[in-house]
Parts: sequence; C-alpha cells; structure tokens
Amino acid sequence: MSETIYNRIAVLRAERGVSRRQLAEALGVHYQTVGYLERGEYSPSLYLALRMAEYFEVSIEVLFSIHPFPRIGAEQSA
Repeated sequence: MSETIYNRIAVLRAERGVSRRQLAEALGVHYQTVGYLERGEYSPSLYLALRMAEYFEVSIEVLFSIHPFPRIGAEQSA
C-alpha cells in the first residue's frame, strides 16, 4: 500500500503568484519544506495541510489527494 500524498501546491502557488518563500513565511515553515512538499518528498501533518488549504482558501481535497490528480487540460469523462 502506497502512502504517497499528491498535491497541487505548485499549481496554486503559480496561479496566485506566490513564491515558495512567501508561502513558507505565511505558514511558519522553512522554504525548503515547501519544495519537499511540492515534490512529494515529505507528507504534511494534518495541521499543516489544513493551514495550507486555509491559506489558499480551498478545501483540503482540492490541495491534497491519495490519488494522482488528472493532468491539467486532460479530458474528464462525465
């Protein structure tokens, strides 16, 4: 069983023009932690995941998943 946590942190950062350093400062973590999270090298605590979702003003399911997210622009079946 895989314990990989997929995320859209980089996508949301890019959409909102937020740097890794800015996000890290807002969350009170080191900017390298944001990079580790984006690359899936580190899974966030529940507290950190909730804080990130709150920062981006999205539900946690928009930001994190246990399944890979579909590629942007990929057709979705109805």
